[in-house]
Amino acid sequence: MTSVLDQLREMTTVVADTGEVAAVKKYQPVDCTTNPSLVLAAIKDPDSADLIAAEIAAGKAAGKTASQVCDVLTVAIGAELAAIVPGRVSTEVDARLSFDTNASVARAQEIVAEYAKRGVGKERILIKLASTWEGIRAAEILQKQGIDCNLTLLFCMAQAVASADAGAFLISPFVGRITDWYKKAEGVDGYAPDEDPGVKSVRSIYDYYKSNGIDTIVMGASFRNSDQIKALAGCDNLTIGPKFLEEMGNETADLPRALSPENASGVAAISMNEADFRWAMNADAMATEKLAEGIRNFDKDHNTLIALVGEKMQG
Repeated sequence: MTSVLDQLREMTTVVADTGEVAAVKKYQPVDCTTNPSLVLAAIKDPDSADLIAAEIAAGKAAGKTASQVCDVLTVAIGAELAAIVPGRVSTEVDARLSFDTNASVARAQEIVAEYAKRGVGKERILIKLASTWEGIRAAEILQKQGIDCNLTLLFCMAQAVASADAGAFLISPFVGRITDWYKKAEGVDGYAPDEDPGVKSVRSIYDYYKSNGIDTIVMGASFRNSDQIKALAGCDNLTIGPKFLEEMGNETADLPRALSPENASGVAAISMNEADFRWAMNADAMATEKLAEGIRNFDKDHNTLIALVGEKMQG
């Protein structure tokens, strides 16, 4: 019998939730997804040491600040990954721009231009934006410019509906972080896969999209265990960390398909304007808290990355 991972690949596009070159080479995903936390890990990856040293040296010689070097370094790592995977590499717009549509668009355009300098076309990348109202509006503008977007830090149906309305190429609902919130709120240690709040959220979004002929790709993210991944087998994409790729690669149990477009239950379309979006977010404590927390943590890791690069530039 083939491995669980190989079975999953037959029904779902597997994306590597890592920026580490060795892991990407080992597991051969179609796409890669990154965020400040993953870039911070990648900068400590021995396989990227020469690249990082060269970029820091070039930035220092050009009189760039540590922040400017980080911006270029993020793309340099993405370009290295693009040379390994056949599909796309996601690159995140700074979390501090999450509530500024125009600044997010400008930063995304800078990222695309930097990739182009390195021979990577925009068709090979996804711009990651937080699923705030402003981030979703930035995605709408960028999509019209032919720049595909990945709306991340997505925790509820309101964000999913608004993202689809904006024509986003892909969304990343965060399974594990939803589960974390409910475990704490309900005082439980865990859930059966079919009752897991994070799994149920992604299933409902997938059902809504397929019921309404929405082309936006649903990519489940942020997993806490492999059972969550298996419970979403058949989802368009799943971004999976090396630990679970390894685990499922070594497992040979049968993996039944959990999601398919044919089984969509015919959910009615939802109307969503800015007032509806903000009210829905306000009414959903989990989505509000996890979105804010995610933005803070990405910004914290971004600042840590800048500090680390600054130290290397001084060294």
